[in-house]
Amino acid sequence: MSTPDYAIEAIGLEKTYRASGKLPEMRALKGIDLKIERGSIFGLLGPNGAGKSTFINILAGLVTKTGGTAKIWGLDIDDHPRSSRAAIGVVNQEITMDPFFTPIQALELQAGYYGVPKSDRRSMEILAAVGLDDKKDAYVRQLSGGMKRRLMVAKALVHNPPVLILDEPTAGVDVELRRSLWAYVRELHANGTTIILTTHYLEEAEELCDEIAIISHGEVLAQEPTPQLLARLDQRLLKITPKEALSSIPDSLADLNAKLSEDGDLNITFHSSETGIGRLLEQVREAGIGVADLSTEQPNLEDVFVAMTTETA
Repeated sequence: MSTPDYAIEAIGLEKTYRASGKLPEMRALKGIDLKIERGSIFGLLGPNGAGKSTFINILAGLVTKTGGTAKIWGLDIDDHPRSSRAAIGVVNQEITMDPFFTPIQALELQAGYYGVPKSDRRSMEILAAVGLDDKKDAYVRQLSGGMKRRLMVAKALVHNPPVLILDEPTAGVDVELRRSLWAYVRELHANGTTIILTTHYLEEAEELCDEIAIISHGEVLAQEPTPQLLARLDQRLLKITPKEALSSIPDSLADLNAKLSEDGDLNITFHSSETGIGRLLEQVREAGIGVADLSTEQPNLEDVFVAMTTETA
């Protein structure tokens, strides 16, 4: 089979949960179209209940879709259920492991599930890569939360999948572990693994991801390269430090979206497509304000995320 262009391809993917007891019918996915390029680090972002976990669980074979199609590494999940799911490794949010197994036993058992011959298993290599080789014979119940999280990543890698899905992998872990985990993820990516990431740490997605999709209420609001998505918000902030302290904003600047900060800076919010910085500085100088220093800030991913999901709330 030739190498596919897309690691994951979903067309019109739907999932409706039937009414049960007091719970009404719920459309978790409303015809999602999503194409994730091979070799990328892809961010899947959205508020709680947006449909991210449902999407991942359909790919993993844990949830049955209601409609549409999905392919993993070019393999349709209906026509090739076993081989398509063998192409992904999934690290779920919940830590689910037998507490009386050791890490080496957990990896060997997982490799057996996937039919990896003993001669091809890399259990110790993977444990070393996630920093758990010195804990190989400890019981899982003796491991810290961060170690268990790393073991979950190790389990997802035993069959050497070309696609790795990380569902909130750094939730509840310390900064040091987060950095070491991302360093390993980057190494995997450099070796050709496609990484799909869901996270509530938007700065992580902004730093790591080549492309991002924002999902809300079971629909994809946007799927774009990260810089392009950030550029969706045209809004900029111009921060001016006056040579002399201001007690109020001059009337001549009343038509600008200007505010005085607590430290005395004049903050002007503007749209770069409508107003240039040069024109703003000209107005400031015409108002008799000398400029000691200035800086500009552009929106980050959190600004985009909040703006887009608020629009559809």
